[in-house]
Amino acid sequence: LEEAAFQLQQIFRIDISIALNILGIESMRAGQYGTAYTCFKLAADRGYSKAQFNVGLCYEHGRGTEKDLEKAAFYYYHAASSCHPMAQYRYARYLLCHRPGSEWDGHQQAVTFLEQAATAGITEAQAYLGVLYMRGLHPKEKKGLQYLLLAAENGDAQSRYHVGVCYEKGLGVRQNLAEAKRHYRESAAAGNGNARERLR
Repeated sequence: LEEAAFQLQQIFRIDISIALNILGIESMRAGQYGTAYTCFKLAADRGYSKAQFNVGLCYEHGRGTEKDLEKAAFYYYHAASSCHPMAQYRYARYLLCHRPGSEWDGHQQAVTFLEQAATAGITEAQAYLGVLYMRGLHPKEKKGLQYLLLAAENGDAQSRYHVGVCYEKGLGVRQNLAEAKRHYRESAAAGNGNARERLR
């Protein structure tokens, strides 16, 4: 009986969190940012990862609360730790862009979260990771190209352009100008100005 009561409490707690998060999303759509933030925060404090991510967005963009990147990162981290792919991407970017470059542990954690988000299909993470591997202190060109190709296949025109550069210059792959041209054409057709310039 105690176990059943505990299970009911857990279900009720999760259902309340889901309802609060949905209410927050609807409030955000209606432009009621303060109400949205309050709903997200209540659900986030109950441990609901989707709401934690949404609170992070509120802090990052100053919607319904003051803009605060450290608080945004705090909520992104908690959502990322619960395997929320977009939170993993956002928290990783925070670590790489707003923390001192000398923090090796932070860099490694960021790469781990980016790889998890990329594996989950987050195009932004795939593109970011591709460029990161290409431009690092010790470039891993083949690995970078692999992630750029994933992002390009998911419709990212900038990644498609970078794949073209890889083929043109022989980065992580054997140089192939015809293949480079094909990628530039696809990227240019999707509106990428750099690819149009490269084609010329």
